[in-house]
Amino acid sequence: MSITAALVIHELTLNRGSVTVLGGVSLSVAPGSITALMGVSGAGKSTVLRAITALEAFNSGSISVGDFILKPGGPPPESALRALRARVGMVFQQHALFPHLSALENVMLAPIHTGLCTRSEARSTALQLLSSLGVVHRQDAFPAQLSGGEAQRVAIARALALNPTLLLMDEPTAALDPARRSALTSSLRELAHDGRSLLITTHDLGFARSVADSVVILAEGRVVEQGTPDQVLNNPQHAAT
Repeated sequence: MSITAALVIHELTLNRGSVTVLGGVSLSVAPGSITALMGVSGAGKSTVLRAITALEAFNSGSISVGDFILKPGGPPPESALRALRARVGMVFQQHALFPHLSALENVMLAPIHTGLCTRSEARSTALQLLSSLGVVHRQDAFPAQLSGGEAQRVAIARALALNPTLLLMDEPTAALDPARRSALTSSLRELAHDGRSLLITTHDLGFARSVADSVVILAEGRVVEQGTPDQVLNNPQHAAT
């Protein structure tokens, strides 16, 4: 794997008690590219994302985001977590927006909390992000007042607020109709064109074909196929694919 990759996962193993959830996962994401992480429910896709963001400890292997390296064991110290959060943004499947904050306040929160900028600067950045994603007109709405597509775009803006080089997304098309899925595809391609790297878990074959530069198939916590969408999805070599 190239040392210039935005993300390198090497022989990642993760156990929960006697159950092996990840059994030696290795993959990489190139700068400015989109990788689709696919597999049936329970294959370990979301667990990989949680490990990358230090939301779940792993047993062996390593995760490198640029020059930041996560190692096995318990969670790293808060100072290290701040460095990780600056490199990695996460968009959860259920968006996980704070219900008591407006869309704008959700996006402003992390830059203010980390002390990286003033409230005025955070507001300016948040408005720019919401505008670029087509939801600035909903800046004062609370999460319960947003449609699924709007909430997702606000969640993406929030994940981008610290200007991470790597964006993780968990099943982003799960609740989207075809029109919103197409709009999301365009937005993600623009992010990659601007130099961000994306790792996206999805069950959606059409979405993966349209958005991904590479596809990785997980089965029972192991990588069983990887390559371009054409190689993997149009000429499957493993039963899981």
